[in-house]
Amino acid sequence: MRAQKLRPFVPSGEDFPLAVQFYTDLGFEKIFANHQGVIFKVDEMEFHLQNYHNVELQQNYMLELCVQDIDAWWTHIQNTEVVSKYQIRATAPKMQPYGKRAIHLIDPAGVLWHFTE
Repeated sequence: MRAQKLRPFVPSGEDFPLAVQFYTDLGFEKIFANHQGVIFKVDEMEFHLQNYHNVELQQNYMLELCVQDIDAWWTHIQNTEVVSKYQIRATAPKMQPYGKRAIHLIDPAGVLWHFTE
């Protein structure tokens, strides 16, 4: 028995079109879309952006995206200008107590992404 992929369902917040545009601007590829959600892909990683709003869930939802070059991702995030465009927060790569360097980025809905190396 083998698992092949884990696709989390990420809440979009109250403005689904804004969330879709945010992830598009961040460089994720849309591989499926309808009014209920979008499946986004980056390299071999995928997630469902669900057209769903629940503030408590969104502000407690976290994802970790493990990447090979955290500095390249930080440069990419800065170059996309999503932080200023969407008035979100992102922190530069920093060593974490659990031994990985990480970028923390909070999407427009309040979901916290950990980009780790």
